[in-house]
Amino acid sequence: MKPSDPRQSGNVIFFVLLAIVLIGAVTAAIRSGGGEGANIDKETLLIRASEVRQYANELERAVAFVMQNEISEVDIRFAHPDAPADYGTITVNPGNQVFGRDGGGASYRAPPADINDGSGWEFYAQTHLPQVGSARAELIAVLPNVTQAFCDQINAMNGLSGQPLDSGTCLNSGAAGRFDNATQYNDTTTNTTTEASFSQKPALEGCVQCDDNSLHFYHVLRAR
Repeated sequence: MKPSDPRQSGNVIFFVLLAIVLIGAVTAAIRSGGGEGANIDKETLLIRASEVRQYANELERAVAFVMQNEISEVDIRFAHPDAPADYGTITVNPGNQVFGRDGGGASYRAPPADINDGSGWEFYAQTHLPQVGSARAELIAVLPNVTQAFCDQINAMNGLSGQPLDSGTCLNSGAAGRFDNATQYNDTTTNTTTEASFSQKPALEGCVQCDDNSLHFYHVLRAR
């Protein structure tokens, strides 16, 4: 049996030490929040923005399913056990319910993490969006109080340059504006956004900034 070559042992030790140095360098780069970490954050934001848009489209389809049941546009309902009580009870008029199996069949979902302040989806018909339908208020889904990064991503995906503005009463109408048994379409004192701030029209989806600097994602569920 030949004795081991000292040069081979030295090469093995060299490669082991080199591997240790490389692993340490990669670990340090990750912990320092380098460019690779930033790219992962952007990818996550893109995924979550896509999820929100896909879900908004699901809600739009669910509204259309309810309407196909010959339900009046004022009788559409958004009740769910996890939704605010203002939206009613999901077992009342099941065929009218967007989140009911006998109605629209949509699932009720919380927003993805870290894109807003944790507020759930809201449904309003107080605002007319630029060049959408007639001058009447649209039925819209709103995800309130989103982050600036999410707002920018959504607007970019919709081809909206700059920041669309809502200098009226704000399309995030609050509890008083929720689409329910008592409050439906506001065609008398309709809120209007700042049309000139929208680079793409009709503006069926986007993120607007209200006068209090809050940011809100919206999607038109039913144009009128």
